Amino acid sequence: MTGAPAHVVLALDEVFALSRKVLLRHGASGAHADAIARVITQGQRDECHSHGIYRLLVCARSLRSGKVDPRAEPTLRDIAPGVLAVDAHYGFSLLAFETGLPVLAQKARGQGIAAMAINRCFHFSALWPEAEAIAAQGLVGLAMNPSHSWVAPAGGTRGVFGTNPLAFAWPREGTLPFVFDFATSAIARGDIELHAREGKPIPPHWALDGQGQPTTDARAALAGAMQTFGGHKGSALSAMIELLAGVLIGDLTSMESQAFDQGAGASPCHGELVIAIDPRRFGGGEAAQARAERLFGAITAQGARLPSQRRFEARERSERDGVKVPRALYDDVLKLLD
Repeated sequence: MTGAPAHVVLALDEVFALSRKVLLRHGASGAHADAIARVITQGQRDECHSHGIYRLLVCARSLRSGKVDPRAEPTLRDIAPGVLAVDAHYGFSLLAFETGLPVLAQKARGQGIAAMAINRCFHFSALWPEAEAIAAQGLVGLAMNPSHSWVAPAGGTRGVFGTNPLAFAWPREGTLPFVFDFATSAIARGDIELHAREGKPIPPHWALDGQGQPTTDARAALAGAMQTFGGHKGSALSAMIELLAGVLIGDLTSMESQAFDQGAGASPCHGELVIAIDPRRFGGGEAAQARAERLFGAITAQGARLPSQRRFEARERSERDGVKVPRALYDDVLKLLD
């Protein structure tokens, strides 16, 4: 007699429906549930497993912590012709981003460039959905944020930085945008969490244990400190993000976010900086797209991949065949409905 299949196959609309149902069950408003479920579905669709359905466990824990306001309504503040602020009022960041995006795009088209600060938000998601949403407006997008101080600076052993992701998107006519999104840590925190959950070892350059030594034990890594990618280069970029998406916009650094959590185990609370640029308003003018395509062609002509190509291939597969979710994870998500 064979056991249960190792994976469950779900259509994308089933992923969205399950995600929304879990979020509503844990007190999220309809608007928040919709915004979060859209991004979780996108993560699962693109086989970004640490940012897909797995994040429902993270959201539920954050909502149970009492830190997150599940029904907060974001408010907009017009600071300057090219600057906008969105106060998330201690709700999740995704509804705040959706609320501010139309105004950000309008400002970028009018000024050539515009910046949006999202303040007092809880953030758990990847940033590429936001960068892609800006590119869908025909604009160049840039997004960054701190998190919790899980990451040691190069040469250090104790957490100062967050995973501090940086995302960029360049719009392309008739095809998917040029997009990259990476943590300035050696790996995303969620990937270490998934390795710990599945009992798998991690590469020794990902993290340090509690004694400051490289470790292959995912649980020891979670109790120690993560490392930056590229040594001092990743460390400098991470510090830049602390300054731009924390200090500059009047919000928390990763160390301050960790202290604010007070051991509750919620998603990090901090700010986010989002920048949109209209390529038609700069020196490149109407020729910018054609010149960009020549650059991309020079990359791909020699067999190299553009960033996100694997993710886009996964997207096509998922839209056609549905997504595979590990049975154990699926069962844990269903328990959130009890």
